Amino acid sequence: MQQRVITIALLVGLCFGLALLVSAMGKWRMPDNQQGYAPEQPIAYSHRLHAGELQIDCKFCHSAAESSRYAGIPSSDVCMKCHRYVTAPFDAMQQEMHLADEEKRKPKTIISTELQKLYDALALDENFQPIDGVTSQSIPWVRVHNLPDYACFNHQAHVAVGVSCQKCHGPIESMERVRQHATLSMGWCVNCHREATRDGINGHEVHASTDCTVCHH
Repeated sequence: MQQRVITIALLVGLCFGLALLVSAMGKWRMPDNQQGYAPEQPIAYSHRLHAGELQIDCKFCHSAAESSRYAGIPSSDVCMKCHRYVTAPFDAMQQEMHLADEEKRKPKTIISTELQKLYDALALDENFQPIDGVTSQSIPWVRVHNLPDYACFNHQAHVAVGVSCQKCHGPIESMERVRQHATLSMGWCVNCHREATRDGINGHEVHASTDCTVCHH
């Protein structure tokens, strides 16, 4: 009887140990897997606001995605197309306009803390004119999606056949701070190619190669 109790206890302990092992395995990652990586950026740019609420097309800022291997980080000049006029959140600007009307004066320029960082980087004064003797600086954005040097991903080829940005980057239009959505592992890419070849993309037949030389050359 005692031996039977010990055996049952050992089996229960073994099952419990295996359950913990399986649970832990679900969290194991390859050394280069940065899924979930969401670094703080020098300016708190909100994709949720721009791509989500305002519905600005991804290619408006990442214009090289249609013609180059790299999507590209937009230059500060692209930001200034809008932010020469939009200097703070809409509600703050509206509040100042209403207050100016009540006080019968010209509205003051309201500049948010984050947009001030943009103007400082471009060495612009309060009238958005270059400051004499001050050199503009590029904004040191932190790259989120980092593929190893031996892997080649071509944005142009994927955009041309209708692959959406969200397929690789996830629901980017809902992200306040960009994070790496997928593992971007070789297995993940290969499975995506197999799925595209089997099911097509947006109703179009495609042949997404799984030949090693396509991505490793």
